Amino acid sequence: MHSPVLHSPSEEIGFVARLVALCARRKWLTLLLSLALTACAGWYAAGHFAMSTDLNTLIAQDLPWRQREIALSKAFPQRQDMLLAVLDAPSPEHANAAARKLQAALQSQTGHFKAVRSLETSDYFAREGLLYLPAADVSTRMGQLIDAQPFLGALARDPSLRGLAGAVGLMGGAQSQPNAKQPEAKQSAKETTAETQEMGKALAAVADALNAASQGQAADFSWSALFSGAPASVADKRRFIQISPKLDYSELQPGAAASAAVRATAASLGLTPDQGYRVRLTGDVAMQDEEFGTLAEGAAVNNALMVAAVLLILWRALRWGRLILAVMANMMAGLALTAAAGLAMVGVLNPISVAFAVLFVGIGVDFGIQFSVRYREERFQHLNLDKAVDLAGAGASLPLALAAAATAAGFFSFIPTAYRGVSELGLIAGVGMILAFCSTVTLLPALLAILKPPPETAPVGYAFLAPIDRFQTGHRKLIVFAALGLALLGAPLLAQVRFDINPLNLRSPKVESVATLLDLSSDPRNALNSIEILAKNLPEADALAERLRALPEVDAVTTLTSFVPEAQKPKLEAIADARDLLGPSLSVTPLPAPDDAGDVAALRDGAKALAHAKGLEAMAAAFQRLSDAPAPARELARRHVIAPIVSLLGDVRASLAAAPAALKDLPPELSQDWLSPDGRARLELFPRGDRNDFDNLRKFSDAVRKIAPEAAGAAVSILESGDTVIKAFAQAGALALISITVLLWLALRRIGDVALTLAPLLLAGVYTMEISVLIGLKLNFANIIALPLLLGLGVAFKIYYVMAWRAGSAELLQTSLTRAIFFSAMTTATAFGSLYLSNHPGTSSMGELLALSLATTLCAAVFFQPALMGPPRKNAA
Repeated sequence: MHSPVLHSPSEEIGFVARLVALCARRKWLTLLLSLALTACAGWYAAGHFAMSTDLNTLIAQDLPWRQREIALSKAFPQRQDMLLAVLDAPSPEHANAAARKLQAALQSQTGHFKAVRSLETSDYFAREGLLYLPAADVSTRMGQLIDAQPFLGALARDPSLRGLAGAVGLMGGAQSQPNAKQPEAKQSAKETTAETQEMGKALAAVADALNAASQGQAADFSWSALFSGAPASVADKRRFIQISPKLDYSELQPGAAASAAVRATAASLGLTPDQGYRVRLTGDVAMQDEEFGTLAEGAAVNNALMVAAVLLILWRALRWGRLILAVMANMMAGLALTAAAGLAMVGVLNPISVAFAVLFVGIGVDFGIQFSVRYREERFQHLNLDKAVDLAGAGASLPLALAAAATAAGFFSFIPTAYRGVSELGLIAGVGMILAFCSTVTLLPALLAILKPPPETAPVGYAFLAPIDRFQTGHRKLIVFAALGLALLGAPLLAQVRFDINPLNLRSPKVESVATLLDLSSDPRNALNSIEILAKNLPEADALAERLRALPEVDAVTTLTSFVPEAQKPKLEAIADARDLLGPSLSVTPLPAPDDAGDVAALRDGAKALAHAKGLEAMAAAFQRLSDAPAPARELARRHVIAPIVSLLGDVRASLAAAPAALKDLPPELSQDWLSPDGRARLELFPRGDRNDFDNLRKFSDAVRKIAPEAAGAAVSILESGDTVIKAFAQAGALALISITVLLWLALRRIGDVALTLAPLLLAGVYTMEISVLIGLKLNFANIIALPLLLGLGVAFKIYYVMAWRAGSAELLQTSLTRAIFFSAMTTATAFGSLYLSNHPGTSSMGELLALSLATTLCAAVFFQPALMGPPRKNAA
């Protein structure tokens, strides 16, 4: 059985059909012109390719809340384009020392860094840090230091293994006279023994650390935790270093060199995991660089698989290698032209607009398949190649032109929206659809005329689908009502469609920068979702802060004034008392460090001195093991036990020098983060409750903005971005629906035919959303593009069927048209599948939802639309 030929009479050939015939006749001229244009486009695209991975640029800059963000950025430019080094160390003492070393080493590398700072280890906070604690905590800490004065004094005088052995050895001296006969002596010995046993318990951590060193292992040991009696927390052992890198914008990853320099410097200082340290990078620069890396990771393999799959599909659809070559060459030419046009129009691609290439392959190749399958059908009916090309052009010109226009209209509907990421994608892809159509009706016919594919020897349609055609014809109402009923049955699911407004979910949690940020944000103290306000001056900021602190939704409000310690007098008195007692013993000149033999001798002497001291047996054994161990073990002990006490002693000396602190005493690097050069002051607010819960954030934001409408910051940005994107897509969907409806009306001139084209499309949209809920696929900033795009993508299939139906064709599933639509859908699905395989979560979710929408669209076109249309009209042309 021959599939019906779906073409208009030759006398109705229009301009496009005549252009097809002309290009086929002037094939070599057409080819040369196309090659010249393609070469120029490829050269331009390669030379001007640029991409930004900054998600902040995806929203239009002229929105009020974006303007407030920009104003904050301009007032405090040093807070932009930052690298944040997160340093985790074995102990708080190691953390302080390592942070200072890393900061100093990075500051010397002026070729990579503009500024490097760490407020936590600054001289100011080292001196005044205790004033920020409650008075009771300051008194407790000073009391702990005073109790440890003999021990600290001994180590200050001799900060070595020798000094440690001597200091602990003295503790056993009171028990070295077991023959005391006087009752007072016996009672004193008992008291000394009890004290020594208590000290032995406290020193158990020191013994463990020495034993670990004897075995060549590092231990998490902290002197400050030992003296306080509380274990050091993760936050206690973590320091932050803020880095302003010099960025190389000629590279696709501008901060890569600076990040590499930080890692290399950390490694050269021994701040490596095998030494108990971990240095991770996060912040805007690291995240944007790694964002591009994630997009690029595996792209070559995915693209190669996509091309291979497309070639396989084309082989199944077109059969002949020459036809496949023609379609692929046509597609590559169109892609090059689209890339050049896109870069010329937008300048810099973004993480969403870069998907134009995949969309072009997925959709643009549809035109080539439609034309080529039409050509094959005509070639089967007419052996003459030129005539087959002419008739294919005549029959396919109107459906292709209408499909291209409708698809472009769907893409162009994004342009007026405030979501710049998809606005630019819509512009590029819309132009790409026009270019794809133009190349399909010019270059492709010329290539067919040059390559001369063999004649067709069998019908191109799907005769085996005849039973389904007959079933659709005989059960039209059943199919229509079943399809509509299934959609209505799933309608409650539409209320569960969710939009994920968290931009971090668009990034890969596997990369260091994102994983680090997620780790930090798990601690409420590090939550990033704050609100920032720019006041005219500091007094105005402080007054506004007082009003905002009264809100039940607000947990904390910070201004520069917040950094002036409160209730300083009792704290300074407690510090002064400790300074009077500790100062002399901590200010001694340390003895020269002994050599290894000196340390060995002291450790053995210490072990002997503790031999009969009850409670200090563990220390005696640890001293003996360390003295018998190889020299590297003692070096490890010096690094992990002695170096921390040296660092702690330095911090104690600095803290004992605390003095009254006023606003003018705050360090400049702190002040400049809160006061701009022109005197404007910044406020920062955090919400009460879960700082990572977006429902809580909305309540917080709404409450704050009633008092301060000028609020900005991460919390406002995230919420406003979500609202902006949802509004943009509602607007784009409405524009796409209106423009496509008008376009269909102009082409079809029948309201009923327009409805027959759009109804299956809307049904596919409903199915897409319902299935998304069932499989747990949330909408987000990236994949929401699938919804209005569904109108542009899906309308092409519907147009092909409606045009064939209007031309009088029945039993459409058997025709070559269904073959073309099926394989077009497969190539599009393959292209979108390559997005789904991306390591970038945003891109992957885009591919997943696009593929899902394509599947529902194809099903609606193949199974629902023919039943909805019914038999062709009797007066069909």
